[in-house]
Amino acid sequence: MNTSFGLLSTYPPTQCGVAAFAGALGTALSAASGVDRVGVVRVVDSPTFTDRPEVIAHLQANAAGSAEVAAAALDRHDVVIVNHEYGIYDGNDGDGVLELLHRLRSPSIIVLHTVKRRPTPHQQWILETVASLAGAVVITTESARTRLHETYTVDPAKVHVIPHGALVQPAIRTVSSSGEPMVLTWGLLGPGKGVEWAIVGMREVRHLAPRPRYVISGQTHPKVLAEEGESYRLGLYKKVRAFGVADLVRFERSYADPSALARLVDRADVVLLPYDTTEQVSSGVLHEAVAAGKPVIATPFPHAVELLGTGAGLLVPHRDGAAIGAALKRLLTDPDLVAGMRAEALRRTAGADWDTIATRYLALAAALQDATSKA
Repeated sequence: MNTSFGLLSTYPPTQCGVAAFAGALGTALSAASGVDRVGVVRVVDSPTFTDRPEVIAHLQANAAGSAEVAAAALDRHDVVIVNHEYGIYDGNDGDGVLELLHRLRSPSIIVLHTVKRRPTPHQQWILETVASLAGAVVITTESARTRLHETYTVDPAKVHVIPHGALVQPAIRTVSSSGEPMVLTWGLLGPGKGVEWAIVGMREVRHLAPRPRYVISGQTHPKVLAEEGESYRLGLYKKVRAFGVADLVRFERSYADPSALARLVDRADVVLLPYDTTEQVSSGVLHEAVAAGKPVIATPFPHAVELLGTGAGLLVPHRDGAAIGAALKRLLTDPDLVAGMRAEALRRTAGADWDTIATRYLALAAALQDATSKA
């Protein structure tokens, strides 16, 4: 018998990493053998319209009765997948999601996108409550599993590691001895992205021949835009001019759809993730880059340490432009190093395409349904 899935999440056209994850997973599940249908309850801040037929309801922030309507829509499915991130739900630290979870009757899989190392007591309580209400808990990395067990009280038997999926990429182009190599950072822009340190690093390689180009692709994060405007981006423009690399750096102010993103990543010679965070246990951008076989330079946030530590990329200290520049110089001048990184990257992410990831969620759902029927 085929399984139907309800999916609770931010969802395209919303622009955020969780929405991109949900869109890709929903599409892969819809195409998977053994799946009846996928119905999406989209998390929104205000009333909104979408012409996507899979969106069956909305969970609207601070709207009376919204949780009841959303839970009823999700309960029309065999299994519900809930994407959890503190910032996407209403209430204090997103605790508004708990009303909906208490109302759910269908078995649920909770996907934890953030597992904080030092949560506040309230954040810890929310995550532990969310996990207790779920039939299964999914995290995307082993570092997240370790942190979950070290910091939170969650039943280990519920916890499953299913990697973040990745687009199937076309043939991979490596660094060439001719042409202008492209260094790429993509994703929503805002403080903490660390792009200012990457700009400093570009100063260290401006004399290479051929000269590299640094593409910074992505719109300003909507919440940053609402609270701070374009101050971060404008500060980056000033830094580019101050460090004399204006002719090497290009900003692309767009949010790439999956096909455009695949083309962009395919053109890149190096992917640069200079994030300030020391917390991030799951990065879709990092996983996409490594699955594409691209050499990656990243700061040592947990997911980067886990995925790049065996040779799929280079780790550089946080907030260290000189170290970024030195790493760029190595990758842009050593094709043998790049070839070895590509081989290790593809080995580490084998079987991480979205179709394969969807079958793993389907298997977990089947096990959850079986356990529920026997309870």
